[in-house]
Amino acid sequence: MRPLAVTDRLFFSETDLNKPKVKQLVTSSLQGSHGGELFLEQSWAESFSFYEGRLKSSPLSVSEGFGLRFISDDKEGFASSGRLDMAALQNAAKAVRAIHTHGHDANIIVPRQRVIRPLYDTQNPILEMDNADKIQILTDLDQYIRSKDSHIIDVSISASAEFQAVQIIRADGHRVADLRPLTRFGVQVKMEQDGKTVERGFSFGGRYGYKELFNEVSIHHAADEAYRQAIVALNAVPMNACSVPIVMAPGWPAVMIHEAVGHGLEGDANRKNKSVYAGKIGQRVASKGVTIIDQGNIDGRRGSLNYDDEGFKTRKNVLIEDGILVGYMQDQLNARLMGAEITGNGRREAYNERPMPRMTNTIMTNGEYAPEEVIASVDHGVYVAGMSGGSVNTTTGKFNFAVTEAYLIENGKVNYNHPIKDMTVQGNGPEAMNNVIMAGNDSSLDSGIGMCGKSGQQVPVGVGQPTVRMDGLKIDGLG
Repeated sequence: MRPLAVTDRLFFSETDLNKPKVKQLVTSSLQGSHGGELFLEQSWAESFSFYEGRLKSSPLSVSEGFGLRFISDDKEGFASSGRLDMAALQNAAKAVRAIHTHGHDANIIVPRQRVIRPLYDTQNPILEMDNADKIQILTDLDQYIRSKDSHIIDVSISASAEFQAVQIIRADGHRVADLRPLTRFGVQVKMEQDGKTVERGFSFGGRYGYKELFNEVSIHHAADEAYRQAIVALNAVPMNACSVPIVMAPGWPAVMIHEAVGHGLEGDANRKNKSVYAGKIGQRVASKGVTIIDQGNIDGRRGSLNYDDEGFKTRKNVLIEDGILVGYMQDQLNARLMGAEITGNGRREAYNERPMPRMTNTIMTNGEYAPEEVIASVDHGVYVAGMSGGSVNTTTGKFNFAVTEAYLIENGKVNYNHPIKDMTVQGNGPEAMNNVIMAGNDSSLDSGIGMCGKSGQQVPVGVGQPTVRMDGLKIDGLG
């Protein structure tokens, strides 16, 4: 079991909170509930950027507080405070119990708790390196990039770190602690040639410290990749709107699956019948061979957590298996109301927000084909290598995504001499999944950059997929 010494010291030695009294207060104030928890948090965050030859940084921010939640049927009593003291906690306990109108036994389906191995380091990355060392790394990399090409007119480099210490005491008295590092590094390159200006970038990160983040090979790869993408964008040409087979690259392009499918498989949307997947457990919702999972216990990944924000162990959850819908992602409230099992997907942005069912690392697993076979199956189509933002309507399933890097496929081969610009991909989630023609055996995760928004809350996530051919999607271009 992860040692609690550090988080115990943070919460019970540096504040007036008393561990036995806090646990007693939580269990007594949540007695008769259908679930709930006390979520204690202390967090640190900083960021650096190097732009226009100058270093800019945000001051180190430190926050702390708690959120206390009482669940009664489908209602939630929630109170939070930026003060970690007994008086504030006692007041919160009185407030949340106001929702309690009946006292029958709770009926929470709880998976068995097991001793687990930590998924990431427990050190605060902000304390790992002196600021002067971080600044020197950014300065050197700026010079490295600018020396590549005289057409580079600007470079932006950024690095950020967060460290979150939490303790969670559930209504049943079970207590867990977690120490969560999170770092990210990014490079943006702006180029101008023949009156045309483009900007492209590459980022990576995960649940590890600065020393791993600032690995020389990794940061130079980020610089090289940002430069390569900018060169591609300079040479890209528009394409007319059409509907042709699309082959999606492995990794980050799975952001489309995250948006167009993943959000529709979260428990609250299905309980409230606001998802195209509502009531379809056991039905075919994707092509045969398509399996999609959400897995929160992958080592070091951006979307991973040892425990979710309700105190339940994260795990691998199969959502769609061989094209058949087999489950949703659940927090404790929606799991109980739907008669399902808690899946470890209860997440919140911070202590002053309520948890809700959210994705962690959402992945389409390997298919049976080599990626070359997937591409070779297309006589005329488009290869999508990179995507950016998009939008989806979970009720209808309709989506629209911007493409940052794409190429024509001609006679079963990607024509890297014909990059396409200003392209969007449009479609419908269930229809797109039922038009997966081939899936490769090269499933991989993104580089560690995802952020997911829902109901005003942002949480880090991961996505992944193999090389995938989809038919029936619409390409909208400016040609």
